Parts: sequence; structure tokens; C-alpha cells
Amino acid sequence: MFDQKLSDKSLLKTKGYINGEWVSSDSEKEFEVFNPATGECIANVADLGPVETQRAIEAAHSAMSEWTKYTAKEKSALLREWFNLVMANQDDLATIMTLEQGKVFAESKGEVAYGASYIEWFAEEAKRIYGDILPSTTQDRRSIVIKQPIGVVGAITPWNFPIAMITRKIAPALAAGCSVVLKPAAETPLSALALAELAQRAGIPKGMINIVPGKKSSEIGAQLTDNPLVKKVTFTGSTRVGKVLMAQSAQTVKRTSMELGGNAPVLVFDDADLDKAVQGALAAKFRNAGQTCICANRILVQSGIYDEFVSRLTAKVEQFVLGEGLAESSTMGPLINSNAVEGVTDLVSDALGKGAKLTVGGQVKEGAGFFFQPTVIRDLDQSMRLAKEEVFGPVAPIFKFETEDEAIAMANDTEFGLAAYLFTKDQSRSWRVSERLEYGMVGVNETAISSEMIPFGGVKESGQGREGSKYGLDDYLEMKYICLGDI
Repeated sequence: MFDQKLSDKSLLKTKGYINGEWVSSDSEKEFEVFNPATGECIANVADLGPVETQRAIEAAHSAMSEWTKYTAKEKSALLREWFNLVMANQDDLATIMTLEQGKVFAESKGEVAYGASYIEWFAEEAKRIYGDILPSTTQDRRSIVIKQPIGVVGAITPWNFPIAMITRKIAPALAAGCSVVLKPAAETPLSALALAELAQRAGIPKGMINIVPGKKSSEIGAQLTDNPLVKKVTFTGSTRVGKVLMAQSAQTVKRTSMELGGNAPVLVFDDADLDKAVQGALAAKFRNAGQTCICANRILVQSGIYDEFVSRLTAKVEQFVLGEGLAESSTMGPLINSNAVEGVTDLVSDALGKGAKLTVGGQVKEGAGFFFQPTVIRDLDQSMRLAKEEVFGPVAPIFKFETEDEAIAMANDTEFGLAAYLFTKDQSRSWRVSERLEYGMVGVNETAISSEMIPFGGVKESGQGREGSKYGLDDYLEMKYICLGDI
């Protein structure tokens, strides 16, 4: 049994969470959650829809009136307690995540800590929402700027980081004074519900966090975008869905923040530290079996070191051990479902059919679960789908370039602009290339660029807005100007 693997079995929740209550769907329908490493059903979860979502929105709207009475220090203390409880239950949360999402336990445990860091960060930032007194144009007036919560937030999160993508939306919303209605991915609702249980234990008032699990994603999304009580929609996921949500939100002029698709390049120049470049590309590409939005999607290597780079990366990739995430021997878990496996297979087949060469992997792993072998492909060109499309899987396509200008042109030849990386020992080149890359985030000689203290987000069709850092509260706040006359 699933819950036998948990120290605190009460963290396994299978109902929705609305206004501080655990609720079934009105229809009593449930949906199955599967372990992608085995294909087995691990839980049946309440299948909520737009009607329940509307009730959650109304509860969230009512809850805000009470939350505004809490001082900044009181809000901070509650968020800090939530952080403490998440960290105290790190192993159980990681176990839940591994069983429903598939990533190996060490990665899941790391994500719990990473997700908790956003709660800790915004617990502090809750006390630092400052206003201004502006110079006045006349002697009898004073001009003041204050910041106030925008209102109810509708949040939609993906399956690939089922805790971190939630905390970096809910934590700043609560810190700013906003309540949240969250729709987690149907593949990974259990992590979201466990977070809600811990928030309840922390004393966060009812209605401030509402979790609406369900398979009716478009209907729930439409309720969040159409309901006038929702003032902001925040979404992490595909560019295609993000565009739909933005268009729907325009009807009520909601604020939106979108963290959408990526096609991250890694530029490796001849003068790079080859060991660091190989290790950096390895980590960036194969974390979470390649299922991250800032994964190294295209590895661009200068011709002088191309063959050596391919050889070294291949040798590293050959050492991966595929397996179920809770097995100590596993170093890489499965993809999320059969559609993901099929998508990766098609991209690899397209490249090989057009002349690319496989150095390792390239096949679906036989047996139970949704496993694809960690793969390295060399000698690609711009005609191949791997040059243009985001591959959400453990496939490292390695392209060759000659000059700096060529590398930058190749890197920028995409509608996406989330993250990019480069490796060079030339400081002048570091500045030149970083400034010319059309991406919201650039890592120089480093691919582990994420933390709660940096502004995470992209440009072009990779989205709008930033999450984390001192800028992370901005999208949850309205600026109000007050003119005091007759002074």
C-alpha cells in the first residue's frame, strides 16, 4: 500500500481542499493517479470541476477580507511555520512525489527543499512590501504610493515539479495578501494536497489556499479565467495552453504571469573548461529525465572540441541506471506517461532518419513503466525537429558550430527564450554572448542557475513575469497613488 511507505500516513490526501475542508466532487467521481515507473494505480482522487472551482473562488474571495487584517509580521510567521512543517516532512513529501511523478528519490528530496525555500523567502519578503512618498507639486498636497494585494489568484501548475511550481506561486501570493485557487496537474495531485495539509497545520486560515484536483482541465481553467472575482492567473506549462489562458483572461482584463515552453541552448566554446562543460551539460540535460523547462535542449559545441565533447558526454551518459525512483540503485526515473515516450521516440527517429548518429541510448526500455534510455545524438543540423522543438525527455542532441556569431544565431533561432547557458574562459566573450542571447536567464560556466533568490522567467514565447527574488511579489500587488490635499 502507498501509505505504508509514509511515516505520516495522514499526508496522503485524495479529496479536494476548499475553504479549509476536504471535499469530494459533487458527482462523487474520482480519477486514477499512476506511478509512471510501474504503470500501477496508486490512488483515486476526487475529480472536481468548474462548479467546485467556483465555490473555491468564492471562498478565496471571502477569506481575503480576514487575511488583510493580519499584520505583515503575522503573515510572515504563518508562512515560516509552513516552511518548517514542509522541511520536517521532507522524506514523506519526496516519497509521494517519486511515486506519482517518477523522479528518483534524491531529486524529489531536493525539490522539496527547493520548493520550501520559496516559502521561507516570501515569509521574509512579506515584511518588505514598501511604499513611497513622492515630491509634491504644491505646498498643500502630499503624494503617497502604497501597494495592495491584487486579489484572488488562479494558479495552474504542471506535473514535472509538483511542489516547487506550487510554492513559488502560493507563497508570494500569501505574502502579498492574496488568496489562491490552485489547479494541480492531474498526473501529480497528491503533492499539492499534502502541501495543503501542512499549510492547514501551520494555521494558514481557511479559504486562503484552495486545491481543485480534476481531469477537466479546460473547464476548470475557463472558470479561473472567466470568473470576475479572480484578478490574476498564473500558469506554468506549454506555450500553446498559455496562449489560450491569456486570451481567455483578456475578457476580464486579468493580470497574467506565464512560465511557458523552453528550448534552452548550451554553447560550448573551444576555450571552455571541458570537464565543467560536460558536467554542466549532463546535469542540465538529464535532471528529472530531461523533463524540465530549462533543460539543455540543444548542445552547441565549437568544432575544435566537438569530437572530444561528444566522447566524454557519451561516457558519462552510459553510467546512468534507469529504474523506479525509490530504488537506491536508480539514477534516472521514467517519463511521465506513454505520450511522453512516444513524443521523444518520434523526435529521435526524425533526427536519425535525416542523418544524425546515435552514440548511446535511443530506445524505449522494455518492461513496465514509461522509460526511455538516456540518449546522445551527434551530427545534427537545422533541418531536424530536434533543432526547433522542445524535447521533454533524456535526449542530448549535439550540434556543431564554427564561429561565435554562428553559435549565437543558432541559439536565438527559436520562438522560445527561457534559459540559455554558455561555457568559455574568455570574460569578454562571456559578456558579449550573454548580452546577445535572447533569453530571460543566462548561465555562464554554470547550469544550476535556479534558486528562490533569482528572478525566474523568460522572454519571447517563453512567457511573461518573474517568479522568486525580490521581484516575485510585483505580479501579486497593485500600486495605488494617494493624493492628500488641504495639508
